Order: sequence, then C-alpha cells, then structure tokens
Amino acid sequence: MKQITSKTYINWYEGMLLWRKFEDKLAAAYIQQKIRGFLHLYNGQEAILAGCLHAIEIGKDRMISSYRSHVHSIGLGEDPKYVMAELYGKATGTSGGLGGSMHIFSKKHNFFGGHGIVGGQIPLGTGISFGDKYFKRDNVTLCFMGEGAVRQGSFHESINLAALWKLPVIYIIENNGYAMGTSVSRSTTQVELWKHGDSYGIHSLSVDGMNPVKVAESIDKCISHARKGNGPSLVEAKTYRYRGHSMSDAQQYRTKEEVEEYRKIDPISQVKNTILKNKYATEAKLKKIDDKVKKKIKECEEFAESSPFPDISLLYDSVYEQKDYPFIKHKID
Repeated sequence: MKQITSKTYINWYEGMLLWRKFEDKLAAAYIQQKIRGFLHLYNGQEAILAGCLHAIEIGKDRMISSYRSHVHSIGLGEDPKYVMAELYGKATGTSGGLGGSMHIFSKKHNFFGGHGIVGGQIPLGTGISFGDKYFKRDNVTLCFMGEGAVRQGSFHESINLAALWKLPVIYIIENNGYAMGTSVSRSTTQVELWKHGDSYGIHSLSVDGMNPVKVAESIDKCISHARKGNGPSLVEAKTYRYRGHSMSDAQQYRTKEEVEEYRKIDPISQVKNTILKNKYATEAKLKKIDDKVKKKIKECEEFAESSPFPDISLLYDSVYEQKDYPFIKHKID
C-alpha cells in the first residue's frame, strides 16, 4: 500500500470536506426544489471512500455502488460540477441530466453507478469482475452496498458465484446502522454482517469505517488477495450517517442524542485533529483549504444553475435503441 504521509492526511481533509459540503449544498437545493425525486446523502461515511481511494489504483480499478454515491465519482476524478448538474437534471450532467441522484455514472473514471434498486448493483459488480478475470485483466472491482442490501437474494447469489469462480471483487458493506429506519438487530439474527462471508468460504473482515487509515489498510489486504487470484473479499465497514436515509426521512427511529454521540467521532474531525496534533499543517493552512472548498462548491452551484435542461427531443433517445420503434406512434419535435 502507498505510504500514509502528511500529504495523505491533507488530501483526505480536503477531499472529505469537499464531499461533505457538496452533500450539504445538495440538501439545501433539494429544500428549494431545485433537485427533485429522492436524495440520499453520504454525510458521516466519508472515511470509507477516502480509505478505499488510497488503497486502489485510480484509473485501473473500478467502483460500483448504490444510490448513496454522489461523491464516489468525484473521488475517482469526475469534476464535481458535472455531478451537481446531473442532480439538477441538467444537460451538462454526467448522464446528460437523464440519470439524476440515484444514477450517477462516469465510465471515463471507472465508476459504474449509482443504482436505485436495493442490491441491484451487487450482481453487476460481480459481472464486471468476471469480465476482468475472463479477459485476464489485473483490475479489482469495489462493490459498495448498505447493510439493508445484505438481506437481498442478489447479495448471497453474487457472493456464492464470486467464491466459486474466485473473482477479483471486494464487497463493501457500508453499515451505518439503519436500513432506511430499521436497525440491523431488528432485521437479522447475525448482526456481525462480515460473518456472512464465512458461509461461502471467502476472506471476510470488519473495520472501523470512521477511520480512513484502518479502511485503507483493510482494503489494501483485500486488493492483494484478489490480485493474487485468491478471489473475493467481504468487508463490513461500521460507520454512521448524520442525515436521514433520504431527505424525506423524519428520523423518528433514533434520538438526537445518539446522533450527537457519533458526531464525537466525525471522520473529518478525526483527520483534522491528527493533522494539527502532528503539525502536518497549521490552522491557517486548513482555513485556506476550507475557503478553497467553499469556492469550489459555489462554482458547482453556479454551473448547475446556469446549465440548460435536456432538450425535449431526447425523451425517447435513451429508452429504445431502434430508431423506428413500431410501438411509438409519434415523436416530439
């Protein structure tokens, strides 16, 4: 694994802060009805992505995730202004405004979504890794999911197949404690979700998902395991989300005191405290990073606001491949 240095921590701080503020801006835009539909935010879970990005080879390895994935493509190199434009439903977005919040996609940067169906990305991530093994490519796929997806049949079917064929895929359960509003203990008798991997004889482990160092170290071991041809891994990253399941979540299943308790171990605060404690940077330098992030978010907002909506003539273009589809009697001019 690449060495974790003072520069790593500073990059983590800037990246994680950008993701947090990006999501905060989306929440504000949603309240103003500038973003429609569903909106699932990543606040609190940033250490998982930061650690994974440090461990993988960016530009080579791949990621696929659920609908809580706006910032994954940004971490892989996508310009955040295009991601924000996609959430606004604008033509300049990563999918031309046709995907929206739950379907962020960036082929150029090896991010394969953004999937709205719970567990829908798991067999797709498995298939991507199968393609890499079939064509003898040295890529590894990171397949993210929430803990609620573990109760889906697609999870078990995919892991079983990946184990049989020794596919180079890492299944990462971002366990934030609640599947929508249902706690893990109310939906499964096996609350240590990483132990599901034992049933399929695959490399499985649990990690502190609020600490990017521990995540990076764990994912690095899994990547090495996969590149050696030893097959998949299952990682349970124990984390916490500070916002609701989606913007429509009243959060009546947990107390404000519980949320505040987890804020004491906020991953961004942990990284900042380490930087200051070890004198990797001064408060003044971190303030410059804060201002840089604030400016970047403003630029993203202005770009999304000023971008045009997709032309109405595109209504059918991404639905039917056949140009003269016989069951459509008209085309919008």
